[in-house]
Amino acid sequence: MAASSVNREMIFLLLQFLDEQKLKSTARMLEKESGFFFNMRHFEEMINNGEWNEVESYLSSFTSVQENRHSTKIFFEIRKQKYLEALDKHDKDAAVGILTKDLKVFQALDENLYKEMTMLLTLNNFREFDRLCRYKDANSARILLFNSLRRLIEANPVFQDKLRFPSFQDARLRALINQGLNWQHHLCDNARPNPVIRSLFVDHVCVEAHGAQASSSAANALVGPVPRGGGGGGGGGGGFMPTRAFSSMLPPPTTSLAGLRASSSSLPDLALSIRPMGLSHTHTDSELALGRSLSLGAARVEASNMHIDEAGPSSARPSLMQVDEAGPSNAQPLHTYDDLPKTVVANLNQGSAVKSLDFHSVQQTFLLVGTITGDVSVWEVGCGRMLASRNFKVWDIGACSFQLHATLAHEYSASVNCVRWTPDGNGFGVAYSRHMVQLFSYHGGDDLRNHLEVEAHVGSVNDLAFYHRNKQLLFITCGEDRIIKVWDAATGVRQHTFAGHNSPVYSVCPHTKGNIDFIFSTDVDGMIKAWLYDEEGARVDYEAPGRSCATMAYSADGTRLFSCGTNREGESHIVEWNDTEGTLKRTYLGLGRQNVLEKVHFDTTKNQFLAAGDEFAIKFWDMDSINLLCTVDADGGLPASPCIRFNKLGTLLAVSTNENSVKILANAAGSQLLRFIGDHTGTSSKAPLIVPLGASGSGAGTSNTAAQKNTPTTLMLLDDVHFNPIVSNDKGKSKISTPVEIKERSALRSLKLPDHLLPVRIMKLVYTHSGDCILALTGNAIHKLWKWRRTEGNMDGMVTAGVVPQLWQPSGGMSMTNDVSDINLEVARVPCFALSKNDVYLSSASGGTISLFNMMAFTRVTTFMTPPPPTTSLAFFPPDNNVLAIGREDAAILIYNVRMGELVAMLNGHRKRVTALAFSTALDVLASLGDDAKLCLWSSSTWQKKASKPLQIAPECTTNPHAQSRLQFHRDQTHILVFHKKLIAIYKAPKLECINQWFPERSSPATTDATFSSDGHSIYATFNDGSVGIFIAPALQIRCRINPTAYIVLPTPSSRIYPLAVAAHPSEPNQFAVGLTDGAVCVLEPLGTEETWGIARARPYDVAGSSTFDSCTLTDEMVFEKR
Repeated sequence: MAASSVNREMIFLLLQFLDEQKLKSTARMLEKESGFFFNMRHFEEMINNGEWNEVESYLSSFTSVQENRHSTKIFFEIRKQKYLEALDKHDKDAAVGILTKDLKVFQALDENLYKEMTMLLTLNNFREFDRLCRYKDANSARILLFNSLRRLIEANPVFQDKLRFPSFQDARLRALINQGLNWQHHLCDNARPNPVIRSLFVDHVCVEAHGAQASSSAANALVGPVPRGGGGGGGGGGGFMPTRAFSSMLPPPTTSLAGLRASSSSLPDLALSIRPMGLSHTHTDSELALGRSLSLGAARVEASNMHIDEAGPSSARPSLMQVDEAGPSNAQPLHTYDDLPKTVVANLNQGSAVKSLDFHSVQQTFLLVGTITGDVSVWEVGCGRMLASRNFKVWDIGACSFQLHATLAHEYSASVNCVRWTPDGNGFGVAYSRHMVQLFSYHGGDDLRNHLEVEAHVGSVNDLAFYHRNKQLLFITCGEDRIIKVWDAATGVRQHTFAGHNSPVYSVCPHTKGNIDFIFSTDVDGMIKAWLYDEEGARVDYEAPGRSCATMAYSADGTRLFSCGTNREGESHIVEWNDTEGTLKRTYLGLGRQNVLEKVHFDTTKNQFLAAGDEFAIKFWDMDSINLLCTVDADGGLPASPCIRFNKLGTLLAVSTNENSVKILANAAGSQLLRFIGDHTGTSSKAPLIVPLGASGSGAGTSNTAAQKNTPTTLMLLDDVHFNPIVSNDKGKSKISTPVEIKERSALRSLKLPDHLLPVRIMKLVYTHSGDCILALTGNAIHKLWKWRRTEGNMDGMVTAGVVPQLWQPSGGMSMTNDVSDINLEVARVPCFALSKNDVYLSSASGGTISLFNMMAFTRVTTFMTPPPPTTSLAFFPPDNNVLAIGREDAAILIYNVRMGELVAMLNGHRKRVTALAFSTALDVLASLGDDAKLCLWSSSTWQKKASKPLQIAPECTTNPHAQSRLQFHRDQTHILVFHKKLIAIYKAPKLECINQWFPERSSPATTDATFSSDGHSIYATFNDGSVGIFIAPALQIRCRINPTAYIVLPTPSSRIYPLAVAAHPSEPNQFAVGLTDGAVCVLEPLGTEETWGIARARPYDVAGSSTFDSCTLTDEMVFEKR
């Protein structure tokens, strides 16, 4: 383990200790001086309190104003708020001081902005200024400021790996000290039964004579609870097994969660696996002497696993423990109070009292509801519509037992106790209060089909859970007959039966830890048991807090175990367990006393929050704090202990009401998701649920849909224009007989970008969204980045042909290079890349593993999706830079969440490789194009196919083997530019109507690439003879043609150089760049800042300055028509 990593972890241990000791100021000082952890909560508190000097002091320990653009923006926003608050208090002296001292540094970056801020001094109320008219007060502005700063900090590479506090057990430093003292006592030559720990400053040594009689009370007070044998001392990688003399310091042996290690011969390797749990028992002398692993104990304890101080006796010194330098792998994501769904956005009238709720595992707005009258319903909460519903009915009454016949004869009704979707969302199960479990397959809309009916238990079936094991879908039930059963979900065959509870079993919780599959079960008397999938009985037997009738649940990442329950006296408990040692880790405060018939329902979300329905409200906790975080009454009308359920992303929360309805609460992202679903009701109700229920290998995952959009996406159109449909002429030939020809270098402005690297053909080219850089991907998988600086001739620092940029590389000369190590060189590589909307991240592949690069640091962040099959196209999901659409050689499209490392959806609609992808935020769709010449449209809310169209390709067209497909949405986000080797076409979504198309004739040069101009009025197309054609959109008439002699210098007359890639400036409609086969990149602009290609410049031989092109520049058929 590297020394730097050890130092870092020691700092985190100290920070935890200082916070536990309430030494907050010291902890914050250590954070500043070490720079290892940026405490976002402390930062938020300072901002909300307006402690601006402290805010800047804390922030300056991690970054500076000039470090990067993110840091500059952060400091500016802080000082701007400080300035506005001074103005709001009419403290002009303070405001002037802030302006001339704090804000002066930003004057050089934006002179006009500094002038506007100076002008605010002249106003009696700065809200008179248009941009500040919505400023309310300091408190609300500080809340908005923190949310903005949080996003900037999270995007700032300086804060990478500094925003998450590692997850480890409480009092970890004290536990390590305890382990060290135990080991020192173990090494004592005269180990005493009651050792005295006098000081931590020196090694412990047991003294003889009087020392042996000394009281151990001081030692126990200092050391605290000593880890049990084999318990590991709390997650340190194997704890010390005490000697017999030292065992008197231990508490009496108790049964713990700790050891689902199988003793049967069928599981011989379980004792060596990761310790999911451990079951302590009384150690015999022979076990201690031989150092054996206990058959039901925790991980094997051997001297070779111990990490002791070098000062220990060399004869007994074990080798050092190896620790992964990556540090703890279960660090929790950073979320705040604002991430909780607290706003009521919908009310679903179910018609009878709700007993159970469950959100779909993929479709984030599908809610399954079970009621007290036996009704089961599927809701689309986005539009408030019930999609499907079933009443309680026994499907095969002849197959029922005598007991069920007798029960139904008395009263043919049943209550729903539990509803659960399958992990893949292809169906769901219902557990009833009368013997039965029914499984349904769901195929979207109202297509709900009976799948399986099982008479599972005698009496009530209290709980139901689905679980994948050995590629087989199982469902687990428990009931009033005190039994747990495991069933095959495809056939209904019972596989296991577990008996051992002395009272009705209330809940089950299947899980996997390491390579061990097990089931927790709880009964109504508060006893908890754990079972392996064998017939050897319960491996764990202990009491829930307060002997409460509890349910158990793991956090979404499977690393933290919680339980919540209510006992017969009405006392409720919600706790976190240490599932390694079987002990309580923390008990959360704030639950009230219940009616003896009520049971508290709870759920977890985002690996950070707990929620429980209690005292006519919903209560929230942060998992890392025992104190109540907040309480939400959902606008009233809730029962004493309402049912609650989060959707898988934690953006929505369903809660039952007294009025036989379900209220839906949402956070900002959830509200936006529901708005989108409401606007697209027709597509939301159809789900891709066609895999047979219980089929092996069916993919499961969570849908990262528009719910992950942090802020609403507003589409801004500078010109209110629309496409005028055009009827294509024969073979798509141009009506313009004589486009403007540019042959001389003096007829345009061109700049060949400087480059000292190996000249390799440019395969992909793009401008950054900010317009100040150009990025290229070469044929040898290397990325090149050119940056334009602010100069006197280029004040805005944007890309221009008039200023020579810098080929940017960080110190050390490293470059961003794609992985090509594992690819088949005999197969042609299809390079592809995508740039995130904020220009921070680049996803790229050149036939090998996909690489994610940080553009600010010019370094690789991670790699994923190792071929085969290789990746052939990429696109970032605009609302969420964590989500990628990935087109592959095998014709599949993957929707992948890079941050979570999980597959969201797989789209199948092409027959050949997927060559181009593009998102429309206005239509909420993904467009895809394949080598099968098929254009598809997919909903980015549900990931269903909405439409598809084959391209109309003329067989006599010429093509270029190096040409690659492109899809690009017009600025109106409705019309799509399609370039597919042989043609250029414009389609209109969502029906995919072909507006117009153009293709070269057999004798003409082949097209290599095409793109919209920034205003969408033109299309730039490149050809394999070196020329560039500039088309009018949507008429697809060639307005201007640039001859290669105007911008390409051939090294020899026989050389053949032509552009393979073209990119348009994001804000300058007449500027574009081309990437050439010789590795060069050229920027092209018309002469004069006000000129448009082929229009503004009159040719000298035209009469009265009228161009021969004038006759076709303003016709309604060829240009955008004003609305």
